[in-house]
Amino acid sequence: MSEKKSIRQRAVDLWHYFTTYEKIWFFSILILAVVFAFLFPEEDVNGVNGALIMALYLADIFLNILCELLISKQSKWNFIVSLFVEITEIVTLIVLASRFATMATTLFFWIPIDIVSFINWHRHPDRQKEELTQVRKLSGWAEVGVIAAIIVWTVGVGYLLTTLDVETDLFGGNETIEIIVCYLDACASAVGMANGLFILFRFREQWIAWYICAALETVINILSGQYVLLILKAGYFTNTTYGYIKWTRYIREHKELSAKKEFF
Repeated sequence: MSEKKSIRQRAVDLWHYFTTYEKIWFFSILILAVVFAFLFPEEDVNGVNGALIMALYLADIFLNILCELLISKQSKWNFIVSLFVEITEIVTLIVLASRFATMATTLFFWIPIDIVSFINWHRHPDRQKEELTQVRKLSGWAEVGVIAAIIVWTVGVGYLLTTLDVETDLFGGNETIEIIVCYLDACASAVGMANGLFILFRFREQWIAWYICAALETVINILSGQYVLLILKAGYFTNTTYGYIKWTRYIREHKELSAKKEFF
């Protein structure tokens, strides 16, 4: 019977689980976020103290970059961290009274998909390294269908959001920006759902979807004055490239996996 590891030993194992690059990336994003929090403090929004909003932003950044690293390492545990990300983001969006497409997508899509994805990834460990999950690539026709669905969702849901009569201090009363953000929010939620399905089925293309989603989120953050979250987006862009390269290398080394036509 193996001896149970102490908390200290578990912490040491966790530290060595990440490469030097991954640790530098993680702490660089985290430190920059804290610095930006002091340089660009949040103002009160909808009667909520700006310090509380900033605390939510920082918690979101910490959980997101940890989740990003675990996905790039093909670890199923990213979905457990992701559940905490979803909860934090729902609370934040409720406080801001904004981005209802993203809020609904998070509540009704991302939380269930995280749970199902954890189960699915658990069923497909790598044959040599159990801490890894088998990943693969998507076919061309499936990509066309996904793009068409994203366009339809963006136009339909974006228009629906513009008809909602919800007051928020986030855009300073600028209706034009509110309308633009509605459509960007709809598009980001659609691309996000595509990303979630790609992750569920372990497709490498989830990194491309995530890159597009990060670009849309960047525009939304700038229009909303959420400058501290731009640090998180910078982290997304760098880690997305890193994750795409790692997954591509894995797929090339396991060509028979990408050729299999399994649904899950």
